[in-house]
Amino acid sequence: MGLAAAVEARLRGLEVVVLEPRAGPVDKACGEGLMPGALRLLQSWDVDPPGHVLAGISYRSPAGHVDHRFRVAPGRGVRRTTLHEALHARTVDLGAVVVPARASAVRLTPHGVEVDGRTARHLLVCDGLHSPTRRRLGLEPAVTPRSAGPEDDRRRYGLRRHYRVAPWTDLVEVHWAARAEVYVTPVGPGLVGVAVLGPRGTDLDATVAALPELAAHLDGAAPDGPVRGAGPLRARSTHRTTGAARLVGDASGYVDALTGEGLRVGFAQARAAVATLDDAAAYERAWRAATRDYRVLTSALVAWATSPLRPAVVPLARRAPALFGAVVERLAR
Repeated sequence: MGLAAAVEARLRGLEVVVLEPRAGPVDKACGEGLMPGALRLLQSWDVDPPGHVLAGISYRSPAGHVDHRFRVAPGRGVRRTTLHEALHARTVDLGAVVVPARASAVRLTPHGVEVDGRTARHLLVCDGLHSPTRRRLGLEPAVTPRSAGPEDDRRRYGLRRHYRVAPWTDLVEVHWAARAEVYVTPVGPGLVGVAVLGPRGTDLDATVAALPELAAHLDGAAPDGPVRGAGPLRARSTHRTTGAARLVGDASGYVDALTGEGLRVGFAQARAAVATLDDAAAYERAWRAATRDYRVLTSALVAWATSPLRPAVVPLARRAPALFGAVVERLAR
């Protein structure tokens, strides 16, 4: 999300330095589906990475499926490394300075911020789900001691691996297994990404094998790269601002990947953060507005998915396709 914020800041004429400790395109475990709203934001920055058209969403279970095709414009499946390369190239083209370094010492000052001896007027914190900078700035809720128990069982994790196989659909398929959801996203002519969301200990291969329809599609398909993992997915922040610092993207708080709109929400936050650099209260308001639907809908769906009512998710969506479509359209904006 740091590169997206850098592009937005440069387009507004600001001087930008990006600290990035990792060399080359950065990969991470994610579903890789750009919802129509996310793709529209990228294109407004003149960033248009190649991928595979996404025409809608399909919820699937052994009992049946329900599909909804986006009404206005499609989304796009884009491999994470491809997206990173496109954003990095645009960042450099716009004149931002990318420094191979990690922010390890952050100090707020009366006139801005100091990061490892570098001074700046503003700091956008985009260092991910388990942001160390969020913790250093005192924007992370206090951790209360707890023993392993039901609360630990509700924590969710993500896994992802690519397979070399021709996509069989232009929809993002969400397969509902007994305890996990499997997202299948076409990202190229001969490549699909398979992401699994579930509790600790979820195994990608075992989860796929338990879904006959998906297992048949992937039968004989060669893996393209390793299994990558992330989690626990839930992250909180007490505030999104302190002094000259602003939390953006996953660092600002995260509910779950279940609704597949993390990138759209993160891009909207990046735009809002740059627009409100001198007004912390305005950014807090903009952050709440940009994330409201995501937080409400995702929290509700995760609560349902982790309850005894989980088996009813797909049957209800099939019985109420108009409601399912309305939710998809709301998230696709």
